[in-house]
Amino acid sequence: MGRGRKGSERREPGFDATAKPADRASAGSDGPRAKRRRGAAYAVRRLLYWGFVIGLWLMIAVGGVLAFVAATLPPIQSLEIPRRPPSIEIVGLDGKTLATRGEWHGANVTLKDLPTHLPAAFLAIEDRRFYSHFGLDPVGLTRAVVSNVLRRSVAQGGSTLTQQLAKNLFLTQERTLWRKLQEVVLALWLERKFSKTEILELYLNRVYFGAGAYGVEAAAQRYFGKSARQVRIAEAAMLAGLVKSPSRLAPTRNPDAAERRARLVVAAMVSHGFITEAVAKAALAQPAHAVKVASNGSVNYIADWIMDVLDDLIGRFDADLVVETSIDPVLQAAAEKALTEELAQKGPKLDVAQGALVAMTPDGAVRALVGGRNYAESQFNRAVAAKRQPGSAFKAFVYLTALERGLTPETIREDKLIALKGWKPENYTKEYFGPVTLTQALAMSLNTVSVRLTLEAGPSAVARTAYRLGIASKLAPNPSLALGTSEVSVIELVSAYAPFANGGFALDSHVVERVRTTAGKTLYLRRSGPLGRIIEARHVAQMNAMMRETLRIGTAKQAQRAPWVAAGKTGTSQDFRDAWFVGYTAHLVTGVWIGNDDSSPTRKATGGGLPVDIWNRFMRSAHQGVAVAALPGLSGGPALASAGSAPANIPIPPAPIGGRPATPPSAPAPPTPSPSLDNWLLDKLFGRR
Repeated sequence: MGRGRKGSERREPGFDATAKPADRASAGSDGPRAKRRRGAAYAVRRLLYWGFVIGLWLMIAVGGVLAFVAATLPPIQSLEIPRRPPSIEIVGLDGKTLATRGEWHGANVTLKDLPTHLPAAFLAIEDRRFYSHFGLDPVGLTRAVVSNVLRRSVAQGGSTLTQQLAKNLFLTQERTLWRKLQEVVLALWLERKFSKTEILELYLNRVYFGAGAYGVEAAAQRYFGKSARQVRIAEAAMLAGLVKSPSRLAPTRNPDAAERRARLVVAAMVSHGFITEAVAKAALAQPAHAVKVASNGSVNYIADWIMDVLDDLIGRFDADLVVETSIDPVLQAAAEKALTEELAQKGPKLDVAQGALVAMTPDGAVRALVGGRNYAESQFNRAVAAKRQPGSAFKAFVYLTALERGLTPETIREDKLIALKGWKPENYTKEYFGPVTLTQALAMSLNTVSVRLTLEAGPSAVARTAYRLGIASKLAPNPSLALGTSEVSVIELVSAYAPFANGGFALDSHVVERVRTTAGKTLYLRRSGPLGRIIEARHVAQMNAMMRETLRIGTAKQAQRAPWVAAGKTGTSQDFRDAWFVGYTAHLVTGVWIGNDDSSPTRKATGGGLPVDIWNRFMRSAHQGVAVAALPGLSGGPALASAGSAPANIPIPPAPIGGRPATPPSAPAPPTPSPSLDNWLLDKLFGRR
């Protein structure tokens, strides 16, 4: 019974034999449809269920990944917007910019300062849903993914402005998945910490626009010569278009591509309702054009030199700086033109590829410095960093040593062959004149007499004289020192000649006058003052008279075409590898070197040839409108100054070229100088000893 009951309880509904045919037909047709409906509903429920489960797990996975990425970053609560790197503006005597170093940043601007079309241009082309997303734009990201999959390449980016800002502020530019995940986390943090207005302002002030310009203000100044507050719609569109590829789309490099990109930005502004069709048409009728920036070629040698020593001057710095220099832009341009054009015209014939020029006032202010014929081709500063044999230009120290040991310009020495343990120094012309005065020997650059004088005084004494006047490089105290075989730089040789032009006083060779922040705080101010006498007045007069004859009857006769009183000395190294001329007036001391970087011989280029031509051309430009002034100890004429005729105290002559007249020293003993860039330059580069 129990088994029968169980069977009856489990009985399945079956075919009802008593049912009418119509009823059976109806039952047969409704059953499959109901089953299909129930199956479809079940499938939808299962799909929704598993979609929810998968989505939940996906969210958990994404959250876990982002949490892990966040854990590898510094604690979010300690994150701060990093300070932008400082920029350094280097200005000349006229207060105008010579060069900039570091990253070029304009002043920070706020949205209320800018015309509305400027931020609108960036939003239209870079992130039109900026004000509605939370740091990530799912719509834009999906569109970018689909486009990249279809093209099988990274053809489109889905980054928002917030993500771009996060990358620029905190991350590198590498294109990896890990960096992208970090970018997402930081974008979310930025959106949580800052308002949309603050994020957009940060973006506009930090984004890179190429040509070293960061921020819209710097970019507007760089490309259009105006403030970002004044840019037109076409200019705003061009700036916004640069962000995609600053180097490729820079209007200074690729104006056509920059213009095409700007048109796309204008079209996007119309599409998203930022401007009307009529406004866009008017904007495109006057397209943007980058302003031409005057080339500052050779000034870059000076800028690099200053950057090398700036840390020694003010230490570590994080503020934007202005470095005021002693450089006269007019003289700098004249120096660059004289050197490059003379080298271009005469260099190939002489097989000379390079040159350098330094000009400074008698009190040590560098007015012009050219470190090579073309900075774009070679940034090596041959005026400061190169060490070359000065040849006979070194003889000034030999003859000064002789005068200080009791000889006079009229002293007679024999010009004839001399042999020293197998070494036989010869005159350049292979001619020998027998008994000659020291004045004649120096003017004609007779090697045998210079060697005899060096042997009489001792090579070490000659080296000490050179050190005292400003040579810093190591000098080998041997007889060949008389012929300038120890290498020196152009700037230290010019610095060592300056005491002859200033009356015999020590000097601080310098290029930096003042360093201040852009806010006006002075961080360094050069202190000028007397450093004491290093050459007796009568010996200054004698040397000036003797080196004056070099320009009158000696190896630098070509320089005598100038109408002002000048003196100097030529130099040519062994095998014609280097050719020099250092000449000076009461206003300016200028040295020129020519040669080849690999020290290969030239085609008999001598100091009395091309270097004198370059010097003469530059000095003519520098002395236009400048009153003629006598050299210390000379009356202005060629007459030889006798040992007893020089005044007891010779003041530093006025130096009106590019600056104020120098103050004559009032005390014979130098004070203890304060630490400064100039003292560092003198000690490390120019060799005060």
